[in-house]
Amino acid sequence: MSETKNIKKMKAVRLHAIGDLRCDEMEVPVPKGEELLIKVGACGVCGSDYPRTYEHGTSSGIYPLTIGHEFAGEVVAAGSKENEALIGTKAAIYPLIPCRKCDPCVTGNYAMCEHYDYLGSRRDGGFAEYCLLPSKWQLIVAKNASMEELAMTEPACVAQHAVRRADVQAGQYVVIFGAGPIGIMAARWVKLFGATPLLVDIAQDKVEFAIEKGLDAINSRTTNVSEEIRNRNHGKLADAAIEGTGAGVVLSSCVECIRAKGTISLLGNPSGDATLPLAIHSQMLRKELAIHGVWNSSRAPFPVNEWTYTVQMLDEGKFQVKDLITGRYSLDELPGVIDEIHNGKHHEVKTMCTCMLKE
Repeated sequence: MSETKNIKKMKAVRLHAIGDLRCDEMEVPVPKGEELLIKVGACGVCGSDYPRTYEHGTSSGIYPLTIGHEFAGEVVAAGSKENEALIGTKAAIYPLIPCRKCDPCVTGNYAMCEHYDYLGSRRDGGFAEYCLLPSKWQLIVAKNASMEELAMTEPACVAQHAVRRADVQAGQYVVIFGAGPIGIMAARWVKLFGATPLLVDIAQDKVEFAIEKGLDAINSRTTNVSEEIRNRNHGKLADAAIEGTGAGVVLSSCVECIRAKGTISLLGNPSGDATLPLAIHSQMLRKELAIHGVWNSSRAPFPVNEWTYTVQMLDEGKFQVKDLITGRYSLDELPGVIDEIHNGKHHEVKTMCTCMLKE
């Protein structure tokens, strides 16, 4: 039986126009057919939520729209009797809604779907007390992980995908440019895969935070990165590099920091045009580097379903994410906090909205 039968209203943080983010009261949606209603347990603020709110708006052009795509929750109602057995299920939510008919979908490359929908940018997402899912396919079922940990599944999968695209092997040395939450999670995946990570950033507070978390990290404004890698790696350059900043100049640093036949994984969304100096272009050829693009994450069953693997590692306590959450806020508080962070008046490593009072 649905716990929402007597609950008619809910709170949701909705974008009404560019720069106009509010916490509204609205009707609780009613699931129909294959749809499921999720009681949201926690939802993280992604870096993409800021340009979505203050620059380019929703991807669908539909307003108002509930944003938030990094979330987890519990199934509380089903649109069909066949799915009522799912009520009470705790899960991370896969926010991408692929058509499952185009060539990329047929081959399991759902992130490259040609006709996709998306929770939190094209239809109502997770900054709400309840969220409507199109089907049980969006659920990545968990056993032991907390709601906050499960809400970190999406960025953790992006970080894992970047590491896999860098073809990281046990025993290798990996340099990661960008020491934000995804950079730190990438470093933790590198360690879990048996390799050694080094985080690089230009912000000293990020470097210090990473060091506090037990990771090696350096500031590229005060340290020669290539020399430092040789100092730490028995005189050798890195085997792989992950570019997590989106700054074009950092691609040159990646090329300089890795050995011949090394691999570069391009993770960061570009912030502008990238210019490739002649000497760097020459190095790319001479070293015969492999450069791989990264787009979101992979849910294909082979070689590894990154979503189920991430939730498994969270369930087993082998992958840590909760210590990256530095701010927890209610739906009422969230619009103001997002505005303060956007305007530089407030800083968090990872901001989390907690909607459910208990796990």
